[in-house]
Amino acid sequence: MKKTSFILSIAALVVAVAAVVLALVATPKSANKQSEDGQEAVAEIPEGAIVYFDFDRVLEEYDLANELRASLQTKMQNIEQELKKKQNRLERDQKTFQDKMNKGILTSSTANEQYNKLQQQMAAFQDEYNRKQQEMAEEQQAMMNQLTDAVQMFVDSYNEDKQFDMVIAFQKQLNMNYPIVSANKALDITDQIIEGLNAEYIKSKEQ
Repeated sequence: MKKTSFILSIAALVVAVAAVVLALVATPKSANKQSEDGQEAVAEIPEGAIVYFDFDRVLEEYDLANELRASLQTKMQNIEQELKKKQNRLERDQKTFQDKMNKGILTSSTANEQYNKLQQQMAAFQDEYNRKQQEMAEEQQAMMNQLTDAVQMFVDSYNEDKQFDMVIAFQKQLNMNYPIVSANKALDITDQIIEGLNAEYIKSKEQ
């Protein structure tokens, strides 16, 4: 009875988890910062103007985003380490079983019993991997929802004073078809959004 091909690639699963970890917590690449003094530029923007900000830069430089990302990364690394330990145990059990089979020291009934047990362990591992993958995706979505909500609330409050007709957020990293192709850099309020968000976050931590 051939027993050498019954286990799927455990290592491939764990490597996939590691890839998901990196994808979930990778920090967006920094967009080029403007050399103009942002505060001075905003002072020249009249009410009713259409302004914009770089959401990628906000996610990179917003203190709350950095804290949430660090926390998520730690959790994902713990999950990866946990799965790696289980992978190693399964591989040891597989090797022990295969060695016994090669030496012919297992009866047919015992071999079948151990073979079925290993298959059940592998199935359980796959189920856990799927659950952890779903958990990571949900954690990432919750983080993004929290950040998006925080930015939206701040921009709404910010614009109550500025009275711009429209505030546009764009993301180069996630959407290559971002709507802003060319614009007056004096209308870029990214620096003001980041400064305001961080000041608000620091104040909330002091309360």
